[in-house]
Amino acid sequence: MTADESGATPRGADAEGEAVGEAPAGDPAGGPEASDGVVEDNDETGETAENNIAVKLEQLILGAERRYTPFQAARSAGVSMDLAARFWRAMGFADIGQVKALTEADVLALRRLAGLVEAGLLSEAMAVQVARSTGQTTARLADWQIDSFLEGLTEPQDSGLTRTEITYPLVELLLPELEEFLVYVWRRQLAAATGRVVQAQDDAEMVDRRLAVGFADLVGFTRLTRRLEEEELGELVEAFETTAADLVAAHGGRLIKTLGDEVLFAADDAGIAAEIGLRLIETMGHDETMPELRVGIAFGTVTTRMGDVFGTTVNLASRLTSIAPKDTVLVDQAFAEELGRTGDAPVSEADAAAAEKAAQEGTGSPPPPYRFALQPMWQRPVRGLGVVEPWMLTRRG
Repeated sequence: MTADESGATPRGADAEGEAVGEAPAGDPAGGPEASDGVVEDNDETGETAENNIAVKLEQLILGAERRYTPFQAARSAGVSMDLAARFWRAMGFADIGQVKALTEADVLALRRLAGLVEAGLLSEAMAVQVARSTGQTTARLADWQIDSFLEGLTEPQDSGLTRTEITYPLVELLLPELEEFLVYVWRRQLAAATGRVVQAQDDAEMVDRRLAVGFADLVGFTRLTRRLEEEELGELVEAFETTAADLVAAHGGRLIKTLGDEVLFAADDAGIAAEIGLRLIETMGHDETMPELRVGIAFGTVTTRMGDVFGTTVNLASRLTSIAPKDTVLVDQAFAEELGRTGDAPVSEADAAAAEKAAQEGTGSPPPPYRFALQPMWQRPVRGLGVVEPWMLTRRG
């Protein structure tokens, strides 16, 4: 801790308290500042002018000027400097020493998180997790918006203005619309996630749930990275991720994360996961620019945390993907049994064939309209998981 929890300034420190770390090189917060937090320089050329624009953009986006050092913000929020620093780092921000770089919004955020802990709604560890998960998710979103969205809209203009000069009015126009859309999508996702949780059969299932988990992996991606130009490789990855995300969402699954040449998805129902896996193979197969794809899916208990999934079921799905032949879907025994239980695939192909023959001869009732077929593969040892029996999943008929 760099300040005592009572908020008193330590002996020998100035009114802004001790530094909690050096300001990072190049950070606007570490540069010269005026009393209102705006850099002043009568000769606004070069780097100084750019710094001024950066500070003005920051004030536009945050909606407030810099007023507080970290110590002052913690004191105003009524939290210890230690807890404030933990929240700040969890959100993904570097230590900035005791530079006057924080706003009223930063104080309010600290006060809200600390208030949830004081009210007993969150433990301190859970509050830090909330800060971390929110920070990680929004950091990726913000990077994408700047690197892709804004960059595409600030191509050289006929006005003669530079990209830096165009950015401020552009952000001013887009900010309220993007903010409203972000809140809308978050509320929609929160409603969907809450609905899934309350449908769980018991409290244990809310945390450790039975899900179908699948990986889809581009074959030969490492070789492609040596052959394609960076721009071509980026376009291929973006096309793969976009197509996969659309297919997963359209058929009722959830995209957990993308890893460049691989996507991880989950579904509450084995039939939904089977449809997603086969659709991915079929769709990518019709795209001549895409490499072959392989998919592995497993069904079982999964631990969910911070939007990610963990456990033996996830590891098994990953291993099945690595041993799957090109353009095929491999599933585990539990997944095959679940498809049989729900009537999406026959428990036994021999029994299904016999039922169909009896129906044709008029000596039996017609079998259910199975959607999928399962073919047992050779049992094989899988590192860390023992011997598994993969099943090849295909469409029936």
